Amino acid sequence: MFRFNRFEQVAFSFNGGKDSTVLLHLLRAGYYLHKGKSECFQGNLSDSMLNCPIRTIYFESPSAFPEINSFTYETATVYNLQLETIRLDFKSGLEALLREKPTKAIFLGTRIGDPNAVGQEQFSPSSIGWPPFMRVNPILDWSYRDVWAFILTCKVKYCSLYDQGYTSIGSIYDTVPNALLSIVDSSSTTEIFKPAYMLSDGRSERAGRMKKLPLKCDTACLNNGVTNVSQSGSFIASIIVVGDEILFGTAEDKLSAVLCKKLNAIGWQVTRMTVVQNDIDCVAAQVEQQKSTNYMVFLLGGLGPMHSDVSLAGVAKAFGVRLAPDEEFEEYLRLLIGKHCTGDRNEMALLPEGITELMQHSKLPVPLIKCQNVIILAATNVSELETQWDCLLETPSHPLMRLPPFMSKHLGTMLSDVETAQTISKLCLEFPDIYIGCQRKSRVGPLVITFVGKDKTRIELAAEKLSNSFPAGAFSGGDCG
Repeated sequence: MFRFNRFEQVAFSFNGGKDSTVLLHLLRAGYYLHKGKSECFQGNLSDSMLNCPIRTIYFESPSAFPEINSFTYETATVYNLQLETIRLDFKSGLEALLREKPTKAIFLGTRIGDPNAVGQEQFSPSSIGWPPFMRVNPILDWSYRDVWAFILTCKVKYCSLYDQGYTSIGSIYDTVPNALLSIVDSSSTTEIFKPAYMLSDGRSERAGRMKKLPLKCDTACLNNGVTNVSQSGSFIASIIVVGDEILFGTAEDKLSAVLCKKLNAIGWQVTRMTVVQNDIDCVAAQVEQQKSTNYMVFLLGGLGPMHSDVSLAGVAKAFGVRLAPDEEFEEYLRLLIGKHCTGDRNEMALLPEGITELMQHSKLPVPLIKCQNVIILAATNVSELETQWDCLLETPSHPLMRLPPFMSKHLGTMLSDVETAQTISKLCLEFPDIYIGCQRKSRVGPLVITFVGKDKTRIELAAEKLSNSFPAGAFSGGDCG
């Protein structure tokens, strides 16, 4: 990059974190090799080797940790970085910077797994709507372990927060030490944490990045920029079932109905159930649509070694990432299917890269797969689904917040639809927090009115008002439960 662009037209985005620290020292090495030993040498070789006068962008935020700020400014001084501090948001700051100083390329410490890494390669043009420049991601394919191996082997200085158990650092409002590094010490009154490089599983790197959950049921939780808490004060979810056999009518989908009941029992509301073909594009289109409008998406079917098992490929396409071998998942498969596991060619061990979390449980032969807010269940029957659901709720890092469950009451009547329609419509307006549904199992059978909600008193009141609107004995039904 130094060879193909004038040095002043290249910039480096530094935020004081471990990834950009690694990138800084790679750039120092590249700059030294690019300029040549004789040109860099100016009286004191050790000083010239330290220097890397690259334009360096630092977005300073009032919510940044003081340790990050002090480390950034200290590092800039030590290595003679040409620091340009920006106190605007990223987009506005870049627009102002590029207007003042034309910049063709910016080095970034982005790694696969970062929220903004989706769809990026080592060289990626800036996104539509942003000022034009080339994003250069030299460590895109580095793992968490690679980053710390470099830092520790090269003995470079890093931000002190990492020695206090922080593994991924954002703002002071959404970052805490990683609980997986906590040290149990009964003699200490304060919680102690091991340093970040002691984290054994890099996929838990962001476990210390707290997700802001609503304090009240009527507060909207934002995910991907959309409101995903329903008016009933529930997190909303959707279910995608993958299966040509269901669409052809040769098999019946029983799993989604059971999953709906499971979700309702912990207070979640299902807003959509969709059955799609065994087709990568069909799966990707549904996942892409539903992941942005629901707090959680559950995907059933399409897992395995068959040509029709396309669910994981569809999920990867929806998130704009690649399928890549996962060594840990492959080991589980090897224990499960033995000699039929074909090593590097085992396509069942290909998982969406950078967004996959394996949710392990001792009762499961292989972990559940979670890709951001999409959970993929491998159940083929109701019994397996119930086991996987129980294991999901018992997993320490499960994303399903328990809320007051939905309750229901059913009333039956031999009155006609025409006789009851107007009264039921008025009840729907009077009780907007109660779902009131009507169903007949046959045209000559009873009309069943169902009341569903979270407030038992309100459900009972709505049912009582309906009964009192008609002659005594017109309705019969069971208790609310």
